[in-house]
Amino acid sequence: MSLQAARANDPLWDGGWYRYARRLDSPNFGPRPVGAQVDLVVVHSISLPPGQYGGDRVQQLFTNTLDWDAHPYIKGIEGTQVSSHFYVRRHGELWQFVSCDDRAWHAGASRYRGRENCNDDSVGIELEGLEGSEFEPAQYETLISLCAALAQRYPVQYIAGHEHIAPGRKSDPGPGFLWAAVRQGLGWPNRCFPEPTT
Repeated sequence: MSLQAARANDPLWDGGWYRYARRLDSPNFGPRPVGAQVDLVVVHSISLPPGQYGGDRVQQLFTNTLDWDAHPYIKGIEGTQVSSHFYVRRHGELWQFVSCDDRAWHAGASRYRGRENCNDDSVGIELEGLEGSEFEPAQYETLISLCAALAQRYPVQYIAGHEHIAPGRKSDPGPGFLWAAVRQGLGWPNRCFPEPTT
């Protein structure tokens, strides 16, 4: 069976869409560069406003439907056009906004494993949370299973936080994120993970 035929019959994926995620299409994406190898997963954290969980504001942000007047913090980011491939709610529910075959707008100015522009060849996963704070067990379960599924479809070799690909500019997911739990859950070699920080 050819690779193309195998992918067509993949029980986990419909093209670049993960079958176990709730799909909500974002207009904020573009094509990946020709020859890009999707070998990096980038973990982020997000809540709108920061530290407030629940509601649909993150989904609205990624689909350009957010009410900019809903809160002073939100007013401060008015006009922002961003997206992530995935979003994991506090209770583990998984949403997808952009096909993993496409380039989501999640990393911004970035550099990792000797390459610039991490949007080109990465998958972005947002965890509902506040940078530096703790995340829920259900979120780790969803993240680990999603990363394993991504590695079955794409040549994933690395996983890092936004803080690792944009140091000094971003600090999420921060010290509350348990990298050791993800490493143990995935069973990937240490070279796949960012260097421990003090």
